[in-house]
Amino acid sequence: MCDRPLHLSFDNQNRLHAEGKPAIEFTDGFSLYSYHGVTLPEKYGKIHPHQWQTKWLLTEKNAELRRVLIQGIGYARICQELQAIELDTWAEYTLLKINADVDEEPIYLLKMTCPSTGFIHALRVPPDTISAPEAIRWVNWRISPDEFSIQT
Repeated sequence: MCDRPLHLSFDNQNRLHAEGKPAIEFTDGFSLYSYHGVTLPEKYGKIHPHQWQTKWLLTEKNAELRRVLIQGIGYARICQELQAIELDTWAEYTLLKINADVDEEPIYLLKMTCPSTGFIHALRVPPDTISAPEAIRWVNWRISPDEFSIQT
């Protein structure tokens, strides 16, 4: 048996959500951090998204947490702070290069804007990638982007 939570916070779609504080907090000190329904580790949850650091994107291995970080930080700030250069585009995909000195080799990202949700997803691709279609093929196990069905 446990007490009811002291605080419960939700977004406008009734998903657990709080920025820089717990979405659920109990009297015994147990807390759960959440951003639009995605459970966050305390290291992200206790900090307001405006203060999230873009360099975290380069070390975070969990794809869902990377998506949340991208959503919270914002694409414009990511590109500005990590000095991203747009190299190529194909449909909703953009190949970016980050010149920031944060790794041993250049960082290339494939950015995809989901046509149905508007969410931006980014994946690291090999540094010898020269075009957006080549990056798309690499991410999708050599399936050509021309073979994808049209998204509506």
